[in-house]
Amino acid sequence: MIKGIGLDMIDLERVKQVLEKNPRFIERVLTEKEIKQFEKYEGSRKIEFLAGRFAAKEAYAKANGTGFGKHLSFTDVEILQVEDGRPHVTMPIKSGETVFVSITHTARSAAAQVIIEI
Repeated sequence: MIKGIGLDMIDLERVKQVLEKNPRFIERVLTEKEIKQFEKYEGSRKIEFLAGRFAAKEAYAKANGTGFGKHLSFTDVEILQVEDGRPHVTMPIKSGETVFVSITHTARSAAAQVIIEI
């Protein structure tokens, strides 16, 4: 049974501008493990990665039904790549839930969809 579906989209230029103004934005959005993956990329691919993770985490919060705030923050959600390159939600892990995530990019935006199944 589906618990929730979340979808989010963000403009890459907006992420780039936020990052230029506040380099600590990375630490607000990404976990330590995600930062290690982020640091492997160069140039515009870094912005795509950050924007994709931002969108995926927003989509997760929507699918979870909580949004971000008092009970959930960006760094409470971790999305890592598995060996074949697919994104995988590694936390939070809730008993009995399966989380599906898809992240995509265009030249101008990143989007993500999350489905939580119970």
